[in-house]
Amino acid sequence: MAQANRKPLALPAPTEPELVLVLGAGGARGLSHIVVLEAFDELGLKPGIIAGCSIGAIIGAAFAAGLPGAALREHVLTTFSDRPRVIRRLLDARVGKLTDLFRGLGNPVLIDGERLLDLFWPEAVPDRFEQLAIPFIACAADYHLQTEVLIDHGPLTPAVAASLAIPGLVRPVLLDGRVLVDGGAIDPLPYRRLLAPGRIVVAIDTSAPTTMSELRIPEPLEAMVGVSQLLSRTIVQRMIESSPPDILIRTGVEGIGGLDFLKAKAILEAAEPIKDEVKRRLEAALAKAG
Repeated sequence: MAQANRKPLALPAPTEPELVLVLGAGGARGLSHIVVLEAFDELGLKPGIIAGCSIGAIIGAAFAAGLPGAALREHVLTTFSDRPRVIRRLLDARVGKLTDLFRGLGNPVLIDGERLLDLFWPEAVPDRFEQLAIPFIACAADYHLQTEVLIDHGPLTPAVAASLAIPGLVRPVLLDGRVLVDGGAIDPLPYRRLLAPGRIVVAIDTSAPTTMSELRIPEPLEAMVGVSQLLSRTIVQRMIESSPPDILIRTGVEGIGGLDFLKAKAILEAAEPIKDEVKRRLEAALAKAG
């Protein structure tokens, strides 16, 4: 499933309205996806398909593995409450060393995405797509062909690592003869090819622009991720204008940067009001479809 066209994915036609959940890119803001997952759980609803890009792929794969939203909330809060431990894990996930910079051997902060997932994902996430409880699609981009790549089978960790491989921050992934990078460069909210009769496509956009303005000059890594998010926001807005999903939920959190994972508690608290909106819109869409 690596075509770059925009035709609907060749999946079996559902016999009743099928919920499709699409979780977008957004860095640390994407932790707000967990509130949406909790809304699904509290309504007793399970998506028939989950798709994700970057942080959306990380959280989407965990949800597709059968982990409930509440368990993911607990995992995230526990993981990111210990700053020294987070830093140790990030250092452990680096490809190179600081001394490499002076020896001309590369980027000392470049991270191995697969190692990063091994260190931060819940243990219950399996090794392969085929072991997931819910069909899942990860969105990445072919660096050399400059096309979208949607992955729904085979090894799970490299596929998700490719989806989050922001150039300069996370190492590209070689998978099935392709060099893959961050899917957000092409399709930060990969819902369009899932639109089809008999489906209710719920797309969660965390790229909503901030209304806060400041004069602080960002640090280099912060600027790298921030520009990536700016690009994602522009792409998503154009997608929505041309072909909107059935349900669009925006969970952008004010004052949160792409690398602010240590603010997990504040992100989840700020996104909490979204839960009621998700429930209302799901119930209305299902009632209408029924």
